[in-house]
Amino acid sequence: MLAIGADHGGFELKEQLKALLDELGVAYSDLGVHENTRVDYPDYAFAVATQVAEGTAERGILVCGTGIGMSIAANKVPGIRATLVHDEYTARMSRAHNDSNVLCLGGRVLGIEIARAAVQAWLETPFEGSRHQQRLQKIADAEHKG
Repeated sequence: MLAIGADHGGFELKEQLKALLDELGVAYSDLGVHENTRVDYPDYAFAVATQVAEGTAERGILVCGTGIGMSIAANKVPGIRATLVHDEYTARMSRAHNDSNVLCLGGRVLGIEIARAAVQAWLETPFEGSRHQQRLQKIADAEHKG
């Protein structure tokens, strides 16, 4: 299962991406925002990232105006590798090389077609492991040093 969340700047794109997830048969839990109302993005970033970190959700998608705030906040949750992507290529690389478990998108900077292609690439791309695993381990070790 995938967890998805957005603030007011990402609400419209989140709703459009839910349609893509439905088309692809991907089960998801929408953690909000459920209407286009001004909210604080960290609340939704932490909600999605926590579900991923705890294993309630396998991966997560976050959308705010630029994707920057969501990525910063989500990466504060231990075990999260939230990646801000801009297109299909960066989405694919975020999975292949970084084993991204939370995808962050900018609702005010990406058109729906680019966002759809990015999400689909991110969902379909496996982690390559190998030399990339030791790099991720260095990040995890630093995270545990606190």
